[in-house]
Amino acid sequence: MDDTKPTLQESAMRYGTIMGLFWAFKFVLIPIGFKIPIIHIVFFILTIFVPILGYIFAKRYRTNCCENRISFVTALSFTLFMYMFASLLVAVVHYIYFQYIDNGFIFSQWLNLINQSASMTDSQEYLQTINQLKDAMKVVMSLSPIELTFQLITQNVFYGLLMALPTAALIMRKK
Repeated sequence: MDDTKPTLQESAMRYGTIMGLFWAFKFVLIPIGFKIPIIHIVFFILTIFVPILGYIFAKRYRTNCCENRISFVTALSFTLFMYMFASLLVAVVHYIYFQYIDNGFIFSQWLNLINQSASMTDSQEYLQTINQLKDAMKVVMSLSPIELTFQLITQNVFYGLLMALPTAALIMRKK
């Protein structure tokens, strides 16, 4: 029987696939949340759970593949790869959604929320902020589905880096 342990990249792909499926499930909750507002709270709670899940996966990798010893660099590499693979998987879902399903639904809903909040105030500072949000939303709405997908990949990898640093520090164990 072959007793070889999976490589860092293989493990990161496996755990990244699970993380990517989790992110895809979370993403599906966004448009549903506009119809059933309590779903946005579920989305927020699941979003908070992402770094915890990353920690759990990194700890499992350390235990199952590294004999419970892992350097900071190896832990950082694993978590970065895991988040990168998750970002690539969820990017496919993002692209399919924005190309074939959305038809501007999410952004028009957000624009409606911005307009509603603008009608509830007389504060000039607040209205100026609202107008800046509207301008930003118009820029985002002008992106093609592929441009939007690449923007989301970049954002996910960046946040993955931010989550990978403390996770690696918590997971590392000296030999």
